[in-house]
This record gives sequence, structure tokens and C-alpha cells, in this order.
Amino acid sequence: MTAVPAAERRALADAAARADAVLAGLPAPAGRSPAQQARATDAKNAVRTVRARFLRLHGDSVYRQLTDDRTLDLRLPELVAGAGDGWPGLLPDAAAMAAEQGRPQAAKEGLEIDQGLFLREVLRSPASGRHLIDAMALPTARALALLPGFRRTGSADLGSVRLERRDGAAHLTMCRTDCLNAEDNEQVDDMETAVDLALLDPEVRVCVLRGGEMVHPRYRGRRVFSAGINLKSLHAGRISLLDFLLRRELGYLNKIFRGVRADHSGAWHTPVIEKPWVAAVDTFAIGGGAQLLMVFDRVVAATDSYLSLPAAQEGIVPGAGNLRLGRLAGGRVSRQVVLWGRRLHATEPDARLLLDEVVEPDRMDRAVTESLERLDSPAVVTNRRMLNLAEEPPEQFRQYMAEFAVQQALRLYSQDVIGKVGRFAGAATTGAPATPAAPAAV
Repeated sequence: MTAVPAAERRALADAAARADAVLAGLPAPAGRSPAQQARATDAKNAVRTVRARFLRLHGDSVYRQLTDDRTLDLRLPELVAGAGDGWPGLLPDAAAMAAEQGRPQAAKEGLEIDQGLFLREVLRSPASGRHLIDAMALPTARALALLPGFRRTGSADLGSVRLERRDGAAHLTMCRTDCLNAEDNEQVDDMETAVDLALLDPEVRVCVLRGGEMVHPRYRGRRVFSAGINLKSLHAGRISLLDFLLRRELGYLNKIFRGVRADHSGAWHTPVIEKPWVAAVDTFAIGGGAQLLMVFDRVVAATDSYLSLPAAQEGIVPGAGNLRLGRLAGGRVSRQVVLWGRRLHATEPDARLLLDEVVEPDRMDRAVTESLERLDSPAVVTNRRMLNLAEEPPEQFRQYMAEFAVQQALRLYSQDVIGKVGRFAGAATTGAPATPAAPAAV
């Protein structure tokens, strides 16, 4: 690998030290005057200009050193921590990130933007980006620890997700009954663990994801698929770039779509384990819930359900939804849904571009069972792999995620997003539900 000149490493460290000195001389972000906020912004922009140039020139070398010439599989937190420790000035250090994590979103410095800048350059590299995506496709340590018990009992309660194996099918049930299955960092971890277990268990041949019954007064006793991102958690600063926004896309969604890596399984011809997936949509699939549907092989929905991706209204990029929605629904419908906030009711003709079967609510159980039976075939597994390869080549996904890493980070700290989630949290504390009756999430 090419060595990075010592002079350039010193220049990077010096630029970061200057920015840190400016920030250290100012009050905490929430207590700054407009003039002080402008000074802080100028300091951060100055060091980010140096970091961006350094990464354009040396990002691949940094990644190769951190991964021992791409022989170590590092997940996102390990990779970013290694870059912060081993390359002074490249990323905020562990102490700065720890302080940041304890603040509400509006009171943060926005240090995750620097993480997004670093990961954009890693993912831009065809070799390093592919290596990182492959590393994120490995089973998690939590899943490997739980796998023997799941194989023995056929069930696992992961907290926000329950997993059961019945007649060769893995049934994943999202059960955040308090918030209409709105996702946060913890649910992303539970979902990735559940997906890993379903894929790794050789007795599972096909999988289904569905929402459980809610306790929310408006939806009590009804199943709900997903209300998207948990905006209350975002306002509180508990939605992270690494553990939610990037892990979700590179972790469990990518594993549903492309499979889990199993390099040591002895399968020389196909080093991933893939299985067919069914989604069952009750009531609504909003934001991240609608994104999920785009990686499933079959989507069954109740006639009284709807889909939406209110990205422009809430201000955050809807994951890889912008990559996939146009392919499925066409450019005009995509812009109506993403930019205009159009809802697609299950019975509308345009909704059928995202849904395979729409049935009356009392027919959902039977429709799900029939879908699982039809997809339970080795030939389905091979053909879904080839369809996915043709529809979304891995290189296209890598390039999209490279730009997503920094654009989503910028959106997290934009004033319009912070203002919107602040108003949402204020409504929640005055008696409104944590997720609105007609939820708007991304």
C-alpha cells in the first residue's frame, strides 16, 4: 500500500487542532450566540476542507492500513474508532464522540458529519467499498451466540423483534407496541440479529416479516407494519449515523436482499446464504417501513393499509429508497411519493407497483401462508439472486451508499430537520402520542 507522506499527516493533525481550539473556547453548542455559532461553523468547515482533500488522496490507503490490506473484516463502529485512534485529526476522537452522544440532537456539534465524510471516501473506492460492504454482510456476534439456542428451540425473543420457526418458515414479528414499530438503534440491532438467525438456520427455507398487535389507543389490538424512524429518539439524539442510518442499509436490509456471508460454510460456489422473503403489511408502512418492502420478494397488504415515504416533509434521505423506488414505480410516481409526500393506498393502481397481493384484512393470514408455500423452493432462491443482481448491481448500491453516507449526515444536523423533530417532540410531551395518529416518519 502507498505510504501517506508524514507532512500531510501533520498538516491534517494541525488543522484539526486549530478547529478544536476554536470550539474549546466557545460555549457548548446550545449556549452559543449567532456570532459564536458562525465561528464554530467556520472552524468546522475549515478542517473538513482539509479532511476532504486528505481523504480524496489517501482514503484508500487509510482503509487498507486499518484493515491490514483488506484482510480484517471491520464493522462500521470498529472501522471509525480505528480511524479516530490511528490517524490524528482525521476523525473526532473517542472522548469527543462520547460527549456528543449524551446530547440531544439540537445540542450536538455534528461530529457525525466527519464520519460520513470518511465513509463516503471508503465506499467510493471499488475495492475498499466492496470490502466494507462484505464485512457488514457477515453475521453479527450476537446472532452467532444465539444461533445454537434458536436452532434447538425454534424461537427467540430479541426485545423489539420476536422470531419463530414454523414448518420451515421463519416468522419475524416487529413488536414495538408502544411506538407503532418506529425504529431506533436498538430495533436495528434486533432486526439484524433476527435476519441473521433466520438465514443461518438450515431448517428455515423461507421468511416472513410482519408487525405485531399494538397497544396504542388508536390502533389497540390491530397489527401495524412500521411507522418508520422514531422521531422522538432522533430529537433526543439517540438515532446515530453508524448504528442506525448506515447499519440499517448495509446490515439487515442488504442481508435480506443479498444474503448473509458464510465464507466458512464450505459453499465454494456461493459464499452467501439467501432465502425468499415475504412482507405482510397491516395498517401502514411509513418511511423506513416502505423502504423495507423494496427488498422483499413478495409483498402482501391489507386493503385498508397504505404506504408513504415522507422524506421531504421530515427532511432525511429515505435510505436506499431513492435508489429502488424509481426502478419499481417509475420516476414520476417516485417524485410524487418522495418529494410531494403522496400516500399510496393499497387499493390504488399505483400501489400495485410495490405490492404483489392486496386482500381483505381477514384474509391476510391465509395469503401469507400461501405466499410462503409458493416461494418454498430452491429454484426460487437461485432466481431471486439473479433477479436482484440484474435489477440492482452491487456496484450501483456501493456508489449510492457512498454519497448517502455524507448527505444523510448533513441532513441529520440541518436546521430544518432539527426544528421539525423538535416540534414533534414538543407535541409528544403535551399529550400527543409519540407517533402521530397519521404518522409522518422517514
